[in-house]
This record gives sequence, C-alpha cells and structure tokens, in this order.
Amino acid sequence: MPTRSWRLLLPLFALGTLAAGARAEDGKGWGHFGGTAGGTRHSTARQIDRSNVDKLQVAWRYSTGELRRRGPDLITNSSTQTTPILVDGNLVFCTPFNRIIALDPATGRERWVHDAKVPLDHKIPYSYNCRGVTRWVDPQAAAGTACATRIFMGTVDSRLIAVDSRTGRPCAGGGTNGEVRSARPADKWKGESAIFSSPVVAAGVVAVGSFVMDNLRTDAPSGAVHAFDARTGAPRWQFDPIPRDPADPAFATWLEGSALRTGAANVWSTMVADEGRGIIYAPVGSASPDFYGGMRKGDNLYSSSLVAIDAATGRRIWHFQLVRHDIWDYDGSAPPLLAELPRNGALVPAVVQNTKQGFVFVFDRRDGRPLFPIVDRPVPQAGALPGEWLAKTQPFPVKPEPLVPIGPVTEDDAWGFTPWDRWQCRKEIRKYRSAGIFTPPSVEGTLLTPGSAGGANWGGAAYDPQRRTMFVNVNRVVQVVRMIPRSEIPGLEGIGLADGKDIAAGTGTPYGTNRTWLLSPWGAPCTKPPWGELIAVDLVSGDVKWRVPLGSIEKRLPVKFEWNLGTPNLGGPIVTAGGLVFIAGTMDQVIRAFDSDTGEMLWRHDLPAGTHATPMTYETGGRQFGVMVTGHHLWFGAPAGDEIFAFALPQARR
Repeated sequence: MPTRSWRLLLPLFALGTLAAGARAEDGKGWGHFGGTAGGTRHSTARQIDRSNVDKLQVAWRYSTGELRRRGPDLITNSSTQTTPILVDGNLVFCTPFNRIIALDPATGRERWVHDAKVPLDHKIPYSYNCRGVTRWVDPQAAAGTACATRIFMGTVDSRLIAVDSRTGRPCAGGGTNGEVRSARPADKWKGESAIFSSPVVAAGVVAVGSFVMDNLRTDAPSGAVHAFDARTGAPRWQFDPIPRDPADPAFATWLEGSALRTGAANVWSTMVADEGRGIIYAPVGSASPDFYGGMRKGDNLYSSSLVAIDAATGRRIWHFQLVRHDIWDYDGSAPPLLAELPRNGALVPAVVQNTKQGFVFVFDRRDGRPLFPIVDRPVPQAGALPGEWLAKTQPFPVKPEPLVPIGPVTEDDAWGFTPWDRWQCRKEIRKYRSAGIFTPPSVEGTLLTPGSAGGANWGGAAYDPQRRTMFVNVNRVVQVVRMIPRSEIPGLEGIGLADGKDIAAGTGTPYGTNRTWLLSPWGAPCTKPPWGELIAVDLVSGDVKWRVPLGSIEKRLPVKFEWNLGTPNLGGPIVTAGGLVFIAGTMDQVIRAFDSDTGEMLWRHDLPAGTHATPMTYETGGRQFGVMVTGHHLWFGAPAGDEIFAFALPQARR
C-alpha cells in the first residue's frame, strides 16, 4: 500500500478526481462503487460526448463541512477516496469519518445524514478513510417500506452499518440498531485494522474485507473476510486467506507451521460479485510482514491471490496466486473486473485482475481457467536476506504484456531536467541492487520496479463492453526499499524515525523497513517520464491500443504551462457510451476527459483540493452529471478540501 514517502514527491507535484451517476430505472445510473456489481465502471449515458465535453461547467457544489468539523490534525490523518452511488433518487456517499450523506442529484441539496460516530483518537498513520457505500434491495420487503433498500458501510472501527436508503435511519432488524461488529479485536489492534472499501452483496449476504497496516508486526490482525446476513446482520461465514487448519492442503504452503502465527493477507481493496452465479471475487493482499518472509517460508497460499468465493457458504471455488511468497507488497490491490469476452465463437464470462506489477491476468470466472497463457519464469535469487525463503519462479501473463517497465534499473536509465540532476540520479541508482522485478529486498537497498504502489492500484480499471476495451491508470516511479537490522532500531515499535529514516518496525522480525522513492535532489523521479499513464487495452487480442501520459507538472514550474510528463496517481477511470474516459487521481488536482478511441485529451478542469477518488456518472431529469469528490490524502499530502463538484452541459440536450 502507499507509504508516507509519497510526500517526498511534493516539491514537484499536487492532485484531483471526478465522480458521476444516473437514474437506475433508465440504465444510466451508478448503483455500485464500480458502476456495476462486476466493477466495469461503464455508463450507458451519452449526453456528454466527444462533440460537447469541452462545454462542461460546474452545475452545483456541496461541502460536507468536515474541514470545519474535524480540524487540521484529523484532516491531515484522513484520505478522501469516496465514489458516490445513486440509490432511490439520492446521491449517496461517505466521508472519511464515516458520515453517510444523501444529496439531491440534480441540485446537490442535502437530504439526510447518518453519522456512525467513529472514535476520533486514531493517530497518524492510522488514517480515516471510506471509499464507498453499498446498496441492497430486500426481495422480501414491500417497496417503500423502511429498509426495503439498505445502504451498507464499513467503518474505521470495524463495524458494518445498515441504514434506510430514503431516510438514513438505522435498520432496526440489521444487527443491533442497524450495526454489527466484525470479529476483529478492535481494541487490541486499534487503528491497525479497519474497513475502508465498500462492502459487497450477493446471495443475501453482505461481505467486508479489511485494511491492515503494513509492516508493523509479524502477528498482524487477521485478514479474514467476514460475511453477514444482509437482512438480520447475523454472522454467516468467514474466509481466512491464511489456512489455519492443518487439514487444509494449502496449510503445507506455509512451512514450519507459520500459518498459525502470521497475520494480514487481507482483502483491503474492493471485492466484486457475479450476482447471477453467486460468486464473490476477492483480491487478497500480502501476508505480514510485507518485505521479509523468513518468518513465513513457503508459497503462502492464499495470500497475494485472486480468490473466487461462494457467496452463500464462504467456500473457496477457485484461486490463482498472483505472487508466490510475496516480499514486495505486491498486494491484490485493484478490484477485479467482470466482462464477457469472445473465445472460439462464444462469449466467455471473464474476470480481469490488474496488479501492482503492471500485469493483466484474465480468467474464465467460472473455474479460473486462463484466457491468455500464463507462464512461470525464473526470478532473481541472489542477495536474499539471511533466513529468507524465495520462490524460484513467478507467474507472468504472456498477454497482455506488462503495462509498466519490469526490467533492471541501470545508470543508463537515469533522467533529469539538466545534466546535473541526471548525474545525481546516476549516482543514486549506483547505490542500490536491481535485477528487475522480484529482486529480493536488501539491507543496502533494492530498487523495486515497479514500486509497491503499482502498476495498477486500488482505483482499478474501466471496461467498455462495446469496444471490449479496458482502460487503466498506472504508476511508473521506481521505489527504494531498505531493510534495517533490528540492532539499529532498538525499542522501535510501530512507525518512527531512526537515523533520519521513516521506518516501519516489523515487530517480531529481524528487520524494519524503510521505503522511499528514487528521486533527484529536485524531487523528480530519477527515471524517464511518463511517471504515470492511462492505457487502453484490447481484451480480445490482448494488445495495447494506446497509452498517454497522465498528469502535468505545470503547477511546480516557474512559468505555468501544461507539461504532461505524467504524475504518480491513485484513483481510477470511468468510461461512457459517449466515447469518453474520465479520470483524475493525479498530483496536479485536475480532472480530465479522453477520447476512448484515440487517447486524445478533450477536456480538463482544475480543482481546489486533492481528488483521489474514482469517477462515476448519472442522468437525472434528462440531464447527465459528472460528480467529483475533493479532499485530503494522507500519503500524497494533497491540499485539504471537503467539496463535491457536479459538472453538466449548460442545458440538457432535447
């Protein structure tokens, strides 16, 4: 997951995001965090198109009041990454402090608020965040009755909240006064475990994953997925990606019984559902600690995997391990994406998993059969830390080809604005080990290509079913990982400073971890741009159709002009039937629209605060809106804000 060292990029950059939605009854709404249950982030709305997108203007704006309500310390410890959904004529979203708010989608007028009253004593870096809420329509309830449609939200103190979609009042039949608490020991792991991403609903259950703080300890909180009866809140099942039962065949992939003493392997990103088949697809993260695996030798199933789970029972249907014995924090970070792809004259139900490595894995979502070949390739073995265990091979998809560079970083790769900073970068690169992707972390420092923020990250991808094209944003900044011997950080617990380094203690291991970015003295990445890209991939052929730099450094230049070198980014794209891809997520606080066929940028709008959320779009009253949530981001240090901006054409097309 991203680290505080993103702040080192601030001398060069800053950020923005869009969101939008529509009436569910006309198919132009946005009823899920990812637009659809399958996370396609596609809208059939077409009123805004290539011919008129340059005329978009602010139609309304709304302030949540969180800046005034929370104060600077709490805002600094928060990240705004929410995407609204359209439910029963309300635009519904959550703030980082777990207030659910419903607005009139045409005017932005506030209709109701539900405050989950989360504790306000979390310390940096145990941040406040809420990426989204989820709706569920009770098939046994009469339309219009209380809680016939429910809004579910997970909280930073690991509760699951259920409220009525029309009023925001708690659903009395859902747990205790509309809330249930997961089995996580919230007091023991205060701040280290939370629910940030939106719940997923299928087969009458609502399931939640969890955020678990990276690198703090070997015995991190459990990453189990918890599922509850969507109507009563009663516990239904748990799926722990770490197999604790010695009778489970996967237990043998955790040598020396390490499955019994390891934590995390959590689903911190967003799960998606094949509602018709009753399957939940869970992108599982790495086990603890992230960068040293000597305490958990073996392949470590089902960590860093895509797992298909039976929604009714919690039974694992199939899995694919994306990274064996993950010691690079290459979590399953991006939400899976469900699509129908032609193969041998028939449409195959597919699931697409983007990864931090810049890989795109495509499977038959019924049984996990690869739809493009996947091969095992040898990976670097030299230079492992004492006591470490390495997988000799890792899976590589043959198609699509990696979306970001994965080879060794050499002095010849050094880049600079001038010969002087390029020379400084050459010296910096010379300090570290680099044998390409999957080079083991080291005491002297290892260059991660790509870094642990991606490739693709939690924003995921969008999919146009007509063009059968996927759109995904990626990061291309090289990361430096240094392992710090325990003798050099005596007594350090949690995250702190030692010898000027920002170190995660890794309690219970021989090493702490320091993560930074490979930067010049001027704060720019030491490898050539683009440092962030938006990429279109044909999911039939597996070929890249186009790729463009994503983000400009203009706000850090003495003379303002748009210089699209690409910037690091978090948040994702959406695609519309109007032939447009909307995305923000960059460090320049700009929302952009691109031509989905060519990648040409057709529109941009500057925002006053950070925008690291994923877009959405909707129609209401015959008018299409785009809604963008602005706010702060803990890791990027983006300018603080608490406003939603809605964009529309000057008047609806007749």
